[in-house]
Amino acid sequence: MKREAAIFLLALQFLTRIPVPTAGLFSAERLNASTRYYPLIGFLVGAASAGVYWASAFVFPILIALALAIAAGLLLTGAFHEDGLADTFDGIGGGHDRDQSLAIMKDSRLGTYGTLALITALAFKFLSLAALPSAWIVTALVTGHGASRLSSVMVIATSAYARADGKAKPVADSLSGSSLIIASVTGLAGIAVATYFLPLAAIGFALVGLIVGHIGMRLLFERKLGGYTGDTLGAVQQASEIGLYLGLVAWLS
Repeated sequence: MKREAAIFLLALQFLTRIPVPTAGLFSAERLNASTRYYPLIGFLVGAASAGVYWASAFVFPILIALALAIAAGLLLTGAFHEDGLADTFDGIGGGHDRDQSLAIMKDSRLGTYGTLALITALAFKFLSLAALPSAWIVTALVTGHGASRLSSVMVIATSAYARADGKAKPVADSLSGSSLIIASVTGLAGIAVATYFLPLAAIGFALVGLIVGHIGMRLLFERKLGGYTGDTLGAVQQASEIGLYLGLVAWLS
């Protein structure tokens, strides 16, 4: 139990800005295993964002409450995945070949492609969630954040790491079968819980949207990069989350 708690805390530290007392807990093996808790961390981030939405809706109009919920998610994660999305689009859009794209993605400066991708992603999140019934938004936020982190783990499990080194390299080299099973069970369990609050058919549409976002983003970068990077994992998470929201909207239309 102590080992699993340490692995969870390392995952929490990696994916969020929450202060985590990890002194004496770190090891390369535990960091490698932390992917198993990515979906769980996602559900927790989604729950926090949903809590902000729920509380704000008592005071503000729904659209302002929704904006505050999205902002809370950005603050909680330090825009970790959004930064990956922007870097991915800067690299893919600005690089003439694989090496140049990877070099651009390491640059901390934000370019035109990344800026436009970030604005577009935030707009899609806001508009798609705003198109949902107010009672659905809490479930959508929790499910979207959690399921989309599982989508990123699936990239690690089914693709190759594109760099010789990098922040995601240790995780990329050692995603174990047990970690993949734990992540999958956690993510699928969260989706199953969502069927209690939303129609089963709506959840089906949401999963189709998530899969389309996952595949579409991978088609964008994998051929050019020959694999994935930490930045592209963030891009897949964002595309999958947005795809899930759009799937719910499509079912209502």
